Amino acid sequence: MIYTFWDEFFWYWYSNGFEKVFYIFWYFFLLEAPRFLLMDLVVLFAYYRSRHKKAKIFEEARQKLLFENPLISVIAPGKNEGEHIYKLVDSINKQSYSNIEIIIVDDGSDDDTATICRSLLNNGFIDVFLRNDVRGGKASAANLALRYSKGKYIVHLDADTSFDEYAIERIIIPFYVDENTGAVGGNIKARNQDYNIATSLQAIEYMQTISVGRVVTSYLGIYKIVSGAFGAFRKDIIERIGGWDIGPGLDGDITVKIRKMGYNIAFEPTAVGLTNVPNSFKKLSKQRLRWNKSLVRFRLRKHADLFKPQASFNFSNFFAVFENVFFNLILDVIWFFYILQIIIVNVDYLAFIIPLKIMIYGTASFIQFLVVMAMSERWKTEFKLVVYIPLMMIYNGYYMRIIRTMAYIKEIFFYSSYKDPWNPIKSSNKAKEYGL
Repeated sequence: MIYTFWDEFFWYWYSNGFEKVFYIFWYFFLLEAPRFLLMDLVVLFAYYRSRHKKAKIFEEARQKLLFENPLISVIAPGKNEGEHIYKLVDSINKQSYSNIEIIIVDDGSDDDTATICRSLLNNGFIDVFLRNDVRGGKASAANLALRYSKGKYIVHLDADTSFDEYAIERIIIPFYVDENTGAVGGNIKARNQDYNIATSLQAIEYMQTISVGRVVTSYLGIYKIVSGAFGAFRKDIIERIGGWDIGPGLDGDITVKIRKMGYNIAFEPTAVGLTNVPNSFKKLSKQRLRWNKSLVRFRLRKHADLFKPQASFNFSNFFAVFENVFFNLILDVIWFFYILQIIIVNVDYLAFIIPLKIMIYGTASFIQFLVVMAMSERWKTEFKLVVYIPLMMIYNGYYMRIIRTMAYIKEIFFYSSYKDPWNPIKSSNKAKEYGL
């Protein structure tokens, strides 16, 4: 009789039993599955069950919003976003909620952004156009827009984003559900999901990891990053904390500041915005290196007081940051020892271990994907991404983990976020001097 590889594969695992499977994949069963699969599924079920029960409360909050009809300032700082500005403005002007002022800040662009924005201003499509002849950075541009804003609420957008018809209305409603809400995050998805494999994998990541993660952490009261691409804030609170500090990571920084003031932070999954994600792995790597450095710079350095027992200590703020640090930085360190152990101890059986790992992680990712599709408002266009699910193990498990680890090392040992060209060097030097 001739035995195929799969005969030997299945016989190996059958003869060794589940104890062997658990011994090899303890990292998944003890650390990843409980947090990123079981917990997410349980909380998502509880969230949507409670959401259904609270539909009347949300409708009452919506009526309060429409009755008060507050002015909402939509601010969009950006550089060289000329090709995206019209789509952004068009989607804002088609919103179901109409009492909106649109403020665009051109932060030193050298494309046609200024020409397009002046045309939009002269034709009444935007309310205020501001321009920095010399780039001051995203925080500087956002704070400039804040000074000119007149609205009760500030909606901060990335200039390359566009929105569903009810997005602005829905991101404001949580302020009327809970008066102690200080900021609300919107649900960002990838507009260019079909461009290439890099954008398709990011589209899945945005749905599975970022959006689901924010629904879960918001429900648990530990939501800690209101995205700068689509986030709403009470203007009085933003003014009290002096606006945005220099980034990268300024959106997570300002969210933690608002949490420290005692306000609640909410995520609204039905407020949907679309953005163009990086269309190459080189651009994506740069973006994620920048994002992940903020965990060290802001969570561990600037807001280190959250870990210290003191009069203002707050358990939910502590867990909001601890969860982020533990499941990213600490587990990444453990993962490298885990992989090393597998390779050294089981080197003769890697041919059986690798296929089973793909099966286990692929099944978990497929379950997550089906749950996300059940929640999605545009599942008919997103379901075709299912063909990329088998690659998510490599994307999340290896590529993103290596990028994160590189970012942590660069920031911990070399303070490299202060040298990032994303900010003007003068701004970064001042930020480093003042410990921002």
